[in-house]
Amino acid sequence: MTQAFLEHANITVTDPKSFADLLCDLFDWRIRWQGDAKSDGYSIHVGADASYIALYSRGGVTPATNSYSTPGGLNHIGVVVPDIAAVEARVRKADFSPHSHGDYEPGVRFYFDGPDGVEIEVVSYP
Repeated sequence: MTQAFLEHANITVTDPKSFADLLCDLFDWRIRWQGDAKSDGYSIHVGADASYIALYSRGGVTPATNSYSTPGGLNHIGVVVPDIAAVEARVRKADFSPHSHGDYEPGVRFYFDGPDGVEIEVVSYP
């Protein structure tokens, strides 16, 4: 049997299209699927061949204030990239501010707060 792996995570956002476009620009991802979703919502699946993020909205949602103190809250999304410096330049060009840089085993990383306050960790392994 093959080892289990994470296929996707589904998060609620205010504007799935703009969030998906950002992820495509930053990480060279693609929109895998989009369409009507549960509870009269709309969803966009954005990612690569083996995994994706499902961005869901049903309108009228309000961004969370602090996921780290909310049980079940999304704390961050981790994305592995081959060239962390190039991605950091893209993040800055998109007007987001990288923070919490770290260079410790097993790799180097930084974080930025994306749309709706969703924190994204960008990491590169040797």
